[in-house]
Amino acid sequence: MHVVEYEAKALEIDPEAMAARIKSAGGTFHGERLMRRYVYNPIPPVDGRWVRLRDAGGAVTLCVKTISSDAIDGTQETETTVGSFEDTHALLGLMGLTHRSYQENRRNSWLLDGVRLEIDTWPHIPPYLEIEGDDEEQVWQTAERLGIPKDELTSENTQKIYARYDINLDTITDLRF
Repeated sequence: MHVVEYEAKALEIDPEAMAARIKSAGGTFHGERLMRRYVYNPIPPVDGRWVRLRDAGGAVTLCVKTISSDAIDGTQETETTVGSFEDTHALLGLMGLTHRSYQENRRNSWLLDGVRLEIDTWPHIPPYLEIEGDDEEQVWQTAERLGIPKDELTSENTQKIYARYDINLDTITDLRF
């Protein structure tokens, strides 16, 4: 399914304090999990586009992500569910796609009035909160409800967030805890 992602991130959060803030606003906790992914370049390579195979701790998905801008609606994702992380990785290899990196992060998932809130922890950078809604207004309203000023949010992708800490994610082929 092809969708536009409406999301913004609050960087350098305290995960426990943010979880308490979400809970006090009426949010419900939906689990903690380790997420793992392989990232591949499409054939032929296209700037701002990559293929991602992700095991989200239950569901395994394959998608093509395209970043057109750093705006709240600047990411398009075409995604489908697949049966096996390992088998799909092997199949992609047989099709000529070689992964450029393997990545892990930890995610605590919350839901607040239909808006998905993800407290993400990645190796080597401070945790952040991702707010993902069905439209731009949902994202801004949820941030306001959580007391996060709009000017403290970014819609930059993970690669650009790493760059804020002088880490070039393109040079890391294995990113684990």
